[in-house]
Amino acid sequence: MALVPQPCTDRKPKLMIHSFKFSRLSYLRSIGAIAFFIAGLLGWCGLNAQKAVDIRSTGSPGKERPWKGFQRVDFTHTDRNARLVFPKKALPGNPWVWRARFPDWHTDADSLLLSMGFHLAYINTDDLYGSPKAVAIWDDFYKELTTEYDLNDQVSLAGVSRGGLFVYNWAKKNPDKVICIYGEAPVCDFKSWPLGKGTGMGSKKDWAQLKDAYGFRSDKEAMAYTNNPINGLEPLAQARIPILHMVHLLDSVVPYKENTQKLVNTYLKLGGPATVVPCNKGVRLHGHHFDIQTPQYVADFIAYHTQKSGPLNAAAYHAPRDGIANSKLKFERYKTARVAFLGGSITYNGGWRDSVMQFFEQRFPKTRFNFIAAGIPSMGTTPSAFRLERDVISKGPIDLLFVEAAVNDATHGRTAKEQIRGMEGIVRHIRKRNPTIDIILMHFVDPDKMKSYRAGKEPQVITNHDKVAIHYGLSSLNLAKEVTERIDNGEFSWEKDFQNLHPSPFGQGVYARSMIQFLTDAYDSYLDPDDKIKAYALPGKLDALSYHNGHYISISRAKLGKGWTIDPNWKPKDKTGTRQNYVNVPMLVGSETGREVQLNFEGTAVGIAVAAGRDAGIIRYRIDNGPWLEQNLFTKWSMHLHLPWYYTLANGLPQGKHRLTLRLSEKKDERSTGRVCRIRYFYVNGIENHTKQ
Repeated sequence: MALVPQPCTDRKPKLMIHSFKFSRLSYLRSIGAIAFFIAGLLGWCGLNAQKAVDIRSTGSPGKERPWKGFQRVDFTHTDRNARLVFPKKALPGNPWVWRARFPDWHTDADSLLLSMGFHLAYINTDDLYGSPKAVAIWDDFYKELTTEYDLNDQVSLAGVSRGGLFVYNWAKKNPDKVICIYGEAPVCDFKSWPLGKGTGMGSKKDWAQLKDAYGFRSDKEAMAYTNNPINGLEPLAQARIPILHMVHLLDSVVPYKENTQKLVNTYLKLGGPATVVPCNKGVRLHGHHFDIQTPQYVADFIAYHTQKSGPLNAAAYHAPRDGIANSKLKFERYKTARVAFLGGSITYNGGWRDSVMQFFEQRFPKTRFNFIAAGIPSMGTTPSAFRLERDVISKGPIDLLFVEAAVNDATHGRTAKEQIRGMEGIVRHIRKRNPTIDIILMHFVDPDKMKSYRAGKEPQVITNHDKVAIHYGLSSLNLAKEVTERIDNGEFSWEKDFQNLHPSPFGQGVYARSMIQFLTDAYDSYLDPDDKIKAYALPGKLDALSYHNGHYISISRAKLGKGWTIDPNWKPKDKTGTRQNYVNVPMLVGSETGREVQLNFEGTAVGIAVAAGRDAGIIRYRIDNGPWLEQNLFTKWSMHLHLPWYYTLANGLPQGKHRLTLRLSEKKDERSTGRVCRIRYFYVNGIENHTKQ
């Protein structure tokens, strides 16, 4: 179990500013101040005063009463008892804390937060045990509080005991609405409590009620359920939502090892920030009840993550997962190192890569580094998966690999399946060759990704690449989200400072500083003398069709028909642009319609890497004796560039020998000036020997 200090994540809540708006909340505050004064006088006289207040558009009555020196209003929401406690002076943006279950247990931290200017909310869904029914009620209650009563769009959650089922199940569904989570002896797996399947005491009565709430027809069906708090934590970890748990290590009602320890260990591995505080004073009820000696710590934890200011911390956008300890051991002990950078134009261009290389040389001055610059403009995961052997693996064993493809995979329209197949292909291929290699994924920014984050959505390409990162325990740096939130935090602008998806020198510096902070944090960790370089386990495939055996096949292997020739030193005659390794190189060129070229290959996938210029044509092709299919080679960039483009013509073929036949079609894209096909490489996902071209 890892106990870590209070984390710093710099998630900034949305502040809701209302000008000249007479909201229901301001109405409550106005009349509440008067009512609270009257109630206080009546209470001083020994009278029990409660005043009805109309706080819902339906006219449902609420009862106002004093609560630990503050104003509390009790009301009903969807026929369930609810309450809202008001601070005497609210902080800007109306921040709030939402308590699940036992709202009057250990309220010292609540009082401190109210004094700071927080609101305190609660709705009674106690008999629903965090089930989907409870989550649906919470969704509706959240909407009411944030729209009708102007509370902030983001909330801090607090769950005591079974309250853990509520806060985590709701948070996983709504990570963009959560600032932080506090748990006190929280239930994180209902198989532990109330079922009592582990070492805990369990509760037969609560187990029967829980099954009814979830709609389980049997214990077996409940045991197979996979949405306990300990499951599916990836959205919270990706959002870097900090969590704090206070526990007693010998709790036999909600056992620590079956609940908090399991959840926190998983969360840390996913890159989420977590703090655990063991408590050992005032222990009772079999260790499940204990004194909170530091309620100020709880209040400060919530306040800190709600009210941050100043520059954001880059660590908030880093997910270390299994880390990069192997490369540190190699660099420090063996004094030789090979570091590769695989990606598109943002990796090809100078800037951040130069700064990172300089960092390595300064951090490990006695180590001899061999840096492999394998960035090629316009390349995403599919090209990288098939050129990996030639451009990276052939250079020798790699100790640390940087990979980026989020910009090109998205802008070039690669499908979600292609994004996963390509990224997983890179990872599996290189880890089969070197099981100890450390890998860092980088997600660079572009305007579309910024737009997605501002709409509260993670860009799909980042989600897809991170699926691979999570599955294989790879570190990832979400520079797209970091740049977006730094801009929104007022630190710099896109137009004047960052300027483009190909960053200005200033933007390159933003990237470099974030990467160097990640590397510094990773390499500053302590190494024991007996620490050893360890092989990473290779889990099962995410996608059976991933390109994990990708390689090139030379165009010289093709059987050429009439109308097809190999130009040994091709270069364009139309004065449009080219890319590295796609000019002044051998190129298989076809320009006569109906003429065929054939390639015999062995593998499960086959494709062509072409130079798609303004005269790019349409090809017809088939595998073995299959049906003829069609592929347009012209791209939206072809009028200005002989763009390297990878067309995967078939995937999921039976393992074995196959034949690709292709010919130029008489059809033509209306934008194209010709009917030409230029092939730089064939590529195959298979077991043949790798060409060194």
